[in-house]
Amino acid sequence: MSQEGLFPDSAAAGQLKSDVKEKRSRVSRVGVVVTGVLGGSLVALYAVAAPFLAPALRKVCLPFVPATTAQVENVLGSLRARSGTLVDIGSGDGRIVIAAAKHGFQASGFELNPWLVWYSRYKAMREGVHRSTSFHISDLWKVSFAQYSNVVIFGVPQMMDQLELKLASELPSTAKVVACRFPFPTWVPEHTAGEGIDTVWVYDAKTFKSHLQHRMTTPDSHT
Repeated sequence: MSQEGLFPDSAAAGQLKSDVKEKRSRVSRVGVVVTGVLGGSLVALYAVAAPFLAPALRKVCLPFVPATTAQVENVLGSLRARSGTLVDIGSGDGRIVIAAAKHGFQASGFELNPWLVWYSRYKAMREGVHRSTSFHISDLWKVSFAQYSNVVIFGVPQMMDQLELKLASELPSTAKVVACRFPFPTWVPEHTAGEGIDTVWVYDAKTFKSHLQHRMTTPDSHT
């Protein structure tokens, strides 16, 4: 008779210990896998969210809010008699730049969020306008817009007064500026198009540059 037959309880106990060790090993492996997946997910979430959150930590936040179809149409309609170079400041997912390229512009977009820039490049490639578009990961305050004859901006009120001075000092007198959602505080628009959130304000550089020059040369009446 075998030892298992002589000591059945001992054999059963040994098998039980073996099963317990195997279950513990399985649990340990599952735990490692779950921890790895969770950690990877958190890293991926941070990688995706960080570019969206980073602009909010800056002095002036330019959030990504996709342009509506009506806004795109109003922008292009306001520039229908124009040509040449165009820049979209805060280009988001690239829809303004791509639409402008389809209408004959050599269009560029500047955007802080790298994910949106990469998506814009992919979208331009897919739409067949990659040769007439360019997208750049850059802070608008660190870029000169002197080379552009058409400017589109989806701004926020907190930045518009600063942007007035920047564009007035950099743009050529032949340029046009189209502001979406919010107008510039002191510039007088040449005309407007659309209504509500789809309203766009069109400004002539010759007018606002002369206005800036007048402000700089006129003494303050309070001094």
